[in-house]
Amino acid sequence: MTVPRRKAGEVDAALVAEFLRAHPGWLAEHPDLYRVLEPPARVHGEVLADHMAAMLRTARSETAVMAERADDVLAAGRAAAGLAQRVQDAVLALIRSGDPAECVNAELSGILRVDSAALCAETPLKGARLLPAGTIERLLGGRDVVFRAAPAETRLLHDEAAALASFDALVRIPGAGTPAILALATRDARALDPSQGGGALAFLGRAIAAALGR
Repeated sequence: MTVPRRKAGEVDAALVAEFLRAHPGWLAEHPDLYRVLEPPARVHGEVLADHMAAMLRTARSETAVMAERADDVLAAGRAAAGLAQRVQDAVLALIRSGDPAECVNAELSGILRVDSAALCAETPLKGARLLPAGTIERLLGGRDVVFRAAPAETRLLHDEAAALASFDALVRIPGAGTPAILALATRDARALDPSQGGGALAFLGRAIAAALGR
């Protein structure tokens, strides 16, 4: 009698059973497979109970990891939304203010929930901290926003708040008539978290430029 040939990819259940009998510890050494196995409908004896428990442990572990990732995504989303809201409040403060530079230096730190906010420029600008020529492009490198951990040159950028500048963000203020930036400093990394994105802060930089140009 001719034995029918198996199709490509077809697996003989008897061979699988024979393999598992010959290697009784194999499933225990590959717990990731429990994710795709169906648990026994009923538990008969300690061995099946152990395998069902292993399946449940694997499923629960995977669920816990997924829940943790979801929590991280939600937390990042809330943080980003919080920053966007604070930037909106800062823009409204600039609109209301008759002195945008004073608003930046006196009000924005509280609105943005950082320890310090300062207007900095490379040529004399009312209310701005004076920086050496070329400093801004050297620090920004063509970018609109730069987040820094353990930043350098804190005394130059943050002056009396330098001791509080464990983290900072430098925001380009375009078209101010002179190279200028908004320098933000904080002790709390969460207040200036790069994962929140720099889009909102870049928009704030443009709003400051518009306010200074009024």
